[in-house]
Amino acid sequence: MILVNGVAGGSIAADDRGLSYGDGLFETVLVVDGRAPLWSRHMARLAEGCARLLLPEPDAEQLARETARAGADLARAVVRITLTRGAGPRGYAIPDSAHATRIVAAAPAPKTSADWYHRGIRVRECVLRLSEQPLLAGIKHLNRLEQVLARAEWTDADVVEGILRDFGARVIGATAANLFAVIGGRLVTPALDRCGVAGVARAEVLARRECEVRDLTMEELMQADEVFLTNSVRGILPVTALDERRWPIGDVARALQAHWRALGLREDVT
Repeated sequence: MILVNGVAGGSIAADDRGLSYGDGLFETVLVVDGRAPLWSRHMARLAEGCARLLLPEPDAEQLARETARAGADLARAVVRITLTRGAGPRGYAIPDSAHATRIVAAAPAPKTSADWYHRGIRVRECVLRLSEQPLLAGIKHLNRLEQVLARAEWTDADVVEGILRDFGARVIGATAANLFAVIGGRLVTPALDRCGVAGVARAEVLARRECEVRDLTMEELMQADEVFLTNSVRGILPVTALDERRWPIGDVARALQAHWRALGLREDVT
């Protein structure tokens, strides 16, 4: 089901600024048996994004009702909440009379191979480098062209994700996931104050584990003892191969997978 401003089957204006300029935000929420265990983290990031983009903050209770309504017929749903500045005249200036457009769309959650969780995944390094823009760093704004082009770099089905660096050669994350590494016995995740998306799964890990948030080089990553990715829909994915480098699946990833199952975000769906 798709709701536009609360109306099933509603339409979006051709001059909506989300279409014209990517002027908006989105959240992708995993809902299992009517529950969204990471809901508060999604709403916190959405509120932060609204503050950064000078958008009116939506009513979280209204969004919760619409999320439940859109995904009511699905036991395991991915609900995308999209918020744009709404329709407006041509030009970059923020219109005084703009009214936000709210889109809530539900679809069956994609099935993820159990092997990815049990045996780990292979990743590659992307050629594309992420641009730095601190004002947009961390939030989930609508312009994802860098990720689209990075994901277009490979078609090998054995490669699950691509690792992204910025123009300073710092490791930032993956095309659709955040990255963690155990280095010298300490958990590390890249700082996202220049670019990248601060995922809600990343936030959950940071709330549960002691972790260094700092710049991370590719050389450090290749020397890590353990590497894993986090994504709110896929959960915790151990990384076992990057080019010729191989890693074992470590205790930290296994413990966090158990935490995900305890939250009700069960992972082994195929």
